[in-house]
Amino acid sequence: MGSLDTNPMSFSALPNDKAAFEPLNPEDVRAYLHKAVDFISDYYTNVESMHVLPNVKPGYLQDELSASPPTYSAPFDVTMKELRTSVVPGMTHWASPNFFAFFPSTNSAAAIAGDLIASAMNSVGFTWQASPAATEMEVLALDWLAQLLRLPTTFMNRTSNGRGTGGGVILGTTSEAMLVTLVAARDAALRRTGSVGVSDIPRLTVYAADQTHSTFFKACRLAGFDPANIRSISTGPETNYGLDPAKLLEAMQADANAGLVPTYVCVTVGTTSSNAVDPVGAVADIAAMFNAWVHVDAAYAGSACICPEFRHHLDGVERVDSISMSPHKWLLTCLDCTCLYVRDAHRLSDSLETNPEYLKNDATESGEVTDLKDMQVGVGRRFRGLKLWMVMRTYGTAKLQEHIRSDVAMAKMFEDFVRADGRFEVVVPRNFALVCFRIKASGAMTEEDADEVNRVLMENLNKTGKAYLAHTVVGDKFVLRFAVGSSLQEEGHVRSVWDLIKKTTSSIMN
Repeated sequence: MGSLDTNPMSFSALPNDKAAFEPLNPEDVRAYLHKAVDFISDYYTNVESMHVLPNVKPGYLQDELSASPPTYSAPFDVTMKELRTSVVPGMTHWASPNFFAFFPSTNSAAAIAGDLIASAMNSVGFTWQASPAATEMEVLALDWLAQLLRLPTTFMNRTSNGRGTGGGVILGTTSEAMLVTLVAARDAALRRTGSVGVSDIPRLTVYAADQTHSTFFKACRLAGFDPANIRSISTGPETNYGLDPAKLLEAMQADANAGLVPTYVCVTVGTTSSNAVDPVGAVADIAAMFNAWVHVDAAYAGSACICPEFRHHLDGVERVDSISMSPHKWLLTCLDCTCLYVRDAHRLSDSLETNPEYLKNDATESGEVTDLKDMQVGVGRRFRGLKLWMVMRTYGTAKLQEHIRSDVAMAKMFEDFVRADGRFEVVVPRNFALVCFRIKASGAMTEEDADEVNRVLMENLNKTGKAYLAHTVVGDKFVLRFAVGSSLQEEGHVRSVWDLIKKTTSSIMN
């Protein structure tokens, strides 16, 4: 690695190691964080010029840095230098304005500040008493967001009449929200059937459209459902790949007639592949016939529903049992932050509650507070509510709506570009800020040929480092996904990538 100041092993016997170890020395905290903040600011200034996808091979970092941990200390500047020279070049830059691959992972100055402060305070808010402000802030932020989404008061922690019957909790990801609600629905169904213990689990059935995120099927297995009883309802272009209520009713009725117990239905507002929207109200009406739990996964598109023009996608939500959405995707709140709301908080805590002696306290015993450990898989939890509150408090509803509308407008602009070029087709109608498109089969080109051409197009685009697009398969077609939403994106980035797509396509076709 060359000179002394860049080689971590050169600091193997520094005199400083004999000094008292003070990991939270106030001057070190100030100095280190100033350098970290400078790094972050510089990163956002320069990320647009970096290759979106890195050109590294598996194991590269162990080759560049020592494979063994250092015994002795090194100046913090050495750590930061290695971060810049070795770690950053291996990053896929989700923050890049040229990142269009997956649903966005948005961020903001307020969210970064909130996460930094929460990490510094480092509270573990498993009970209200363990950190009252952490629980109170999470409850407040969730109730604010519920109001932005115009959720019924039955989903709120606090109402004008005091503590509500429902409530919310901030989890890491949608996977956790699905898992805990599946467990609660499973236990409710077992109680309904009079099951002794878990003996009736093999009779329980769950349902989702075939476009539902794969994490749902994983969560079902983790919750103990028999894979043979997980129903994947086929979708097609006639419903724009949303769940067909008639097919759902047919499947649930057939199971009930066979002596099985329909238990849980997952409804998605904004599927990963194509942004399809399942009909929330219609599904809730059908599920009610079987006393099945209905969960709405609005991880990505839920953020858009703070805008009145998109809120209709949640119509019928007052009849579902739970809903989750992830501000870390599209509401400028960095990972991780998935907000889960339930209409009856006790149905969740009855399945997840733990009450060891060392956590008992007067506040919990009073029944006036919710210990958020009882609404999640684990016990320990981060102070996630702070960054969500700081985003809403700093930017306000109007600017958050402006952010969503700007992304949707850019996606519509890209969709118009695609439709105006006869070589391409938009495969499904655009919802929100995702455009699913491809080079279409024409002339002697078969659908199989078109699949291969689109695969080559994507690979060639991504190799340039100037853009990153991902793919999916919709209706047996290989489709490119163009997802607008990176926090730094502007119209100029969309236009530049479209020019790159046209140029690359011409090169391939010729």
